[in-house]
Amino acid sequence: MTLRGHSDRWVEGVSSCRSCKHLGNRRLAALLHVVSQHSFDLRFLSALALTTVSAACASTGAVPRPFPEPGSSPPSSSRGAPDRATAPDAYALTGTALALRGSPYRDGGSDPNGFDCSGFTQYVFAQYGIRLPRDVRDQYQVGKPVQLHDLAAGDLIFFSTVSSDVSHVAIALGGDEFIHAPSSRGVVRVEHLSAPYWSQRFIGGRRVP
Repeated sequence: MTLRGHSDRWVEGVSSCRSCKHLGNRRLAALLHVVSQHSFDLRFLSALALTTVSAACASTGAVPRPFPEPGSSPPSSSRGAPDRATAPDAYALTGTALALRGSPYRDGGSDPNGFDCSGFTQYVFAQYGIRLPRDVRDQYQVGKPVQLHDLAAGDLIFFSTVSSDVSHVAIALGGDEFIHAPSSRGVVRVEHLSAPYWSQRFIGGRRVP
């Protein structure tokens, strides 16, 4: 049996699939032209045509949702869940701190016009929505304690410089390095924990949650 007697019904069925692209119609038309020249089992041709139509409709370019689009906010993992502050990426945080190298020291300063040690750490963490207390001793109570051998980039490091109590704070960069706003005539700079002056005055580290 040839397909000529049924071609009109099939073309009409294809045209009624409004969501199909013209590509699917062209493929079906080519199929009709080929199979009309030969004899095939009608059930086989019906199944083949249905497969072709379905494939054409499935290739309309529709994208499942949710899917990120330019200018759209990323989908929430759970609907109705409150927004929660997340820990800053250590690479980003230390990058912000390093970008402030050379900023002058200013007693009581907490902005790029001039920093003291705790004003510097407070400013850097504030860029990521984390509020640190202003005073060094209060910052020493934030987060969880970290031992010297466990320090990681982004941890706070505390020293005793003018008394036996904590009096200075810096930000770990990883390895042996840290960045801070030293007192007196210094500027924000990178130094080494292994330096005798700092290694003898190290008190502890804190990891801010």
